[in-house]
Amino acid sequence: MWRGLYTAATGMITESYRTDTIANNLANANTTGFKRDDAVSKEFEPMLMHRIDDMSKTQRDVTTFKGFSLNNNAPVIGELGLGSEIDEIVTDHSQGSFQTTGNPFDLAISGEGYFMVNTPQGQRYTRDGNFYRSATGRLVNVNGYNVLDDRGRPIDIPNEATTIIVGPNGNITMNDNVPIAQIGLFQFQGGDQVMMKQGDNLYRTNGNPRRMNATGEIQQGVLERSNTNVVSEMVNMIANYRAYEANSRAVVTQDTMLEKSVNEVGRNM
Repeated sequence: MWRGLYTAATGMITESYRTDTIANNLANANTTGFKRDDAVSKEFEPMLMHRIDDMSKTQRDVTTFKGFSLNNNAPVIGELGLGSEIDEIVTDHSQGSFQTTGNPFDLAISGEGYFMVNTPQGQRYTRDGNFYRSATGRLVNVNGYNVLDDRGRPIDIPNEATTIIVGPNGNITMNDNVPIAQIGLFQFQGGDQVMMKQGDNLYRTNGNPRRMNATGEIQQGVLERSNTNVVSEMVNMIANYRAYEANSRAVVTQDTMLEKSVNEVGRNM
């Protein structure tokens, strides 16, 4: 009975974490370059149960039946599940849709790749190409972090630049095709699996994978939208709530049975 109570409770905890993940996806449905997450659950290690000290009222070992004996080896009942837990949070790196803005500093990546920015914690990566020219002339993201070129250096946009053109490979030119810099566009050996979310729409690498130039292309004047599907997430939220509710009812049922066992069965013995 105690085992059933804890099993149902672990289900509630699992669904609570899943709800948090879905809520975060919905909250970032309009965040540029955001990639949705999935909470992957797994079963606790199951318990392998055997019958022990299983004697009949006549003190006859029930493992002996009609002359057949199991040589006093307790028979296996089978595996018993002990609930669930969240195994990991997996990020869905599929491409989001593009939104045309017409702003020359708005950039989107079509295919593989990440922009690189300089943060107080070091170099980090992002798919959010919502960039600006700062008061000092630096190309920065929405958090004020410097966008870096292919050599890891800040990018300066001259004051005399009246037109800015960003090519598919990241080359930035101004006015009459005067080169300025090349935006860093990178990917890593191991693919998106080595990218870990840090917060503020930024990623860091897991371990020390080899960095290389990305195969994706930059599109100017557009932004990549979040790949969150609001309708799908709402359906998942409803299904998750039903699962949580079922586990909650199981906890109440187990608690009621336990109460009767203590107060009624124990009294009559």
